[in-house]
Amino acid sequence: MRKPFKEYLWIFFLFLSFGMFAQEKVTLSGTITDAATTETLIGASVYIKEIQAGTTTNEYGFYSLSVPKGTYTLQVSYVSFGTIEETVNLTANVKKNYSLTSSASELQEVVINADKPRADVRTPQMGLNKLTVAEIKKMPVVLGEVDVIKSILQLPGVTNAGEGSSGFNVRGGGADQNLILLDEATLFNSSHLFGFFSVFNADAIKDLKLYKGGVPARYGGRVASVLDIYQKEGNKEKFHANGGIGLISSRLLLEGPIVKDRGSFLIGGRTSYAHLFLKLANNDNSASFYDLNTKLSYKLNDNNNLYLSGYFGRDLFNISSNFDNTYGNTLFNLRWNHLYNDKLFSNMSFIYSDYYYGLTLDFIGFKWDSGIKNFNFKYDFKHYVSNKMKLTYGVNALYYDFNPGKITPTSSSSAINADQLDKKYAFEPAIYLDAEHQLTDKLTVSYGLRYSLFYRLGNQTINTYANNQPVAYDPELKIYEKATPTGTRQYGSGDAIASFSNPEPRAALSYQINDDASVKASYNRMAQYLHLISNTASPTPLDVWAPSDNYLKPQLQDQWSAGYFRNLKDNKYSIETEVFYKKVKNRLDYIDGADLIANNAIEQVVLNGRMRAYGLEILVRKNEGRLTGWVSYTLSRSEQQTPGRTAEEVGINDGKWYKTGYDKLHNLAVTSSYELNKKWSFGAIFTLQSGRPVTYPNGQYHYGDITIPSYGLRNENRLPAYHHLDVSATLTPQNQQGKKWQSEWVFSIYNLYNRKNAASITFAQNQDTGVNEATRLSIFGIIPSVTYNFKF
Repeated sequence: MRKPFKEYLWIFFLFLSFGMFAQEKVTLSGTITDAATTETLIGASVYIKEIQAGTTTNEYGFYSLSVPKGTYTLQVSYVSFGTIEETVNLTANVKKNYSLTSSASELQEVVINADKPRADVRTPQMGLNKLTVAEIKKMPVVLGEVDVIKSILQLPGVTNAGEGSSGFNVRGGGADQNLILLDEATLFNSSHLFGFFSVFNADAIKDLKLYKGGVPARYGGRVASVLDIYQKEGNKEKFHANGGIGLISSRLLLEGPIVKDRGSFLIGGRTSYAHLFLKLANNDNSASFYDLNTKLSYKLNDNNNLYLSGYFGRDLFNISSNFDNTYGNTLFNLRWNHLYNDKLFSNMSFIYSDYYYGLTLDFIGFKWDSGIKNFNFKYDFKHYVSNKMKLTYGVNALYYDFNPGKITPTSSSSAINADQLDKKYAFEPAIYLDAEHQLTDKLTVSYGLRYSLFYRLGNQTINTYANNQPVAYDPELKIYEKATPTGTRQYGSGDAIASFSNPEPRAALSYQINDDASVKASYNRMAQYLHLISNTASPTPLDVWAPSDNYLKPQLQDQWSAGYFRNLKDNKYSIETEVFYKKVKNRLDYIDGADLIANNAIEQVVLNGRMRAYGLEILVRKNEGRLTGWVSYTLSRSEQQTPGRTAEEVGINDGKWYKTGYDKLHNLAVTSSYELNKKWSFGAIFTLQSGRPVTYPNGQYHYGDITIPSYGLRNENRLPAYHHLDVSATLTPQNQQGKKWQSEWVFSIYNLYNRKNAASITFAQNQDTGVNEATRLSIFGIIPSVTYNFKF
């Protein structure tokens, strides 16, 4: 039986009380920045050797550490920036800002040592992977376009539906179960050109984190993962520019001070131009994209900062001027950082997100528009209670405006009638509280609670059905079909069509075996109130988001994980292993023959099922030397089940568990980088995955002159194994030292041995021989590319 919400609160505050009465201590606080760019550093480490106390900077580079009065050895470090070590005498509260640099020329009595990536054995955070922009840019990619989404596919537990597919899958979850944030704003579609490239301009990215498990309570709304990306703020001291020219696209980013040392701007843009070559060849078809990243930051005083960030992107697809497709995202976020005191940091955000999809078919005579808008208010607090207790708490409220589709005739002579599918509205408020508590020198725990609510709002007319079942079952044919509505019910604007509330507890612990090893365990429950209506394994722009209501129930996930983390040979190597098990209730499943496009009563073709996923993840890193990189391997299973609602019904797939479309039993990725000298460096990626589950015909029958295939159980077949090898070489001219203009040439080959990976296999009858044939569709063969990058 579910515990009442008050009991969750009582348990939470009982644990919390253990850390609230720490003795009064002096506080060391401040910000940590990159000396070269003035960018604040996220996740930089501040550590005091003598008492083994430490903390890390938050998303805005702020840190706070409370310790007894005394003289200490302080270490400030960040991966690839080195470690600053100095002696500090703490007799009162003090603010100390640090600018990390690889040069010691301006530092007195400070020692700088090279810092290396390492497994985090101290904190209880699990299922977290980080990638630096430098690591991402070293990876060879298709057509030379640096791609954030493709880079995270090299991490354990992350896959996708294959080449040219959009989105990504985490620990057996669907692409719609990932929360993708850019400067806290939600992205509903992360791809350009239907999945060939991602919307993220690597030049504008400052920090990237992927949460696969142990998700902090400040995140909610999705059940598989959180991809949290922050843009750069812009240089507050000097003007800089960088960019690149590739085979199909180019990019340029400008940044500099608005008011020196107080305000900065950043503006970056990308555009493709492959469609121009098609026009030169007298080809009327075209496919292109462009996007724009912007950010303004201003320091009002030592305690207040303002930020305004935005993103705008569009894809344009055209076939002979008869078919026009336009889709893309628009994001804005106005943020206010306020430092109440040296222990309490806050961030208030006003966020707007808009995903638009438009389609014009001139040969039919209509225009189709659809999309989803999101208005979000967030107020988050970071409270450094003591060096052993940190609290994170806050509220957020989201308002959704869904447009499933609107049809407009393009001419007065068109036979198409104007139509608007029912618009849908929803409101999703939440409150959360998280604590990280160091109980002993070896044991650290984190525990939190998110309490979310969801209101499905009118104005809309809702169908009613017999027994409240919009899907009917035919016992003779043993099939599911649309139920006939028994009537309708009208809900006015602001009326609640349905409402839900869910406590979402989170807990994790870390036991440090020694300075280099620890074991961890975590549990989290998450609720997702949105559903992606799609009949493909990979999301497409035509897919429609729908809110939970009386028929579509919220997805609820419970995930357990445990792991072992170790650094080896003075951090030269690190190993991270995790096992996980998760189950999701109310995962939508589609009846056979479901029509999903422009369906105003989608509840008639879907059933609420469940899914489960479990597996083992291994990540081994080599952190130093000329050759660096990692090997990741995942052994996992992802399954779905939709049993019958009554003893008479057979359910979907005879009520048996079946593999989801994103089940990958084996997933191996080897990523490496080799620095030959200051002039040449090389990169390589090898990927090997099990083929994607599919359903092949297992027979056929004839009806007159028509041959009709018959199919067995869902997803009991697989595509062939997927694998390819990509390589790159980077040439950096040697005569650039001391010059403002810096440049490099990047040569890459995607799919070096020309593997024809199957995107799909279709079966059809050969018109000449009458024999049934299987046809493999492959998207990419071997693709060489060259890119020229520059900065000044």
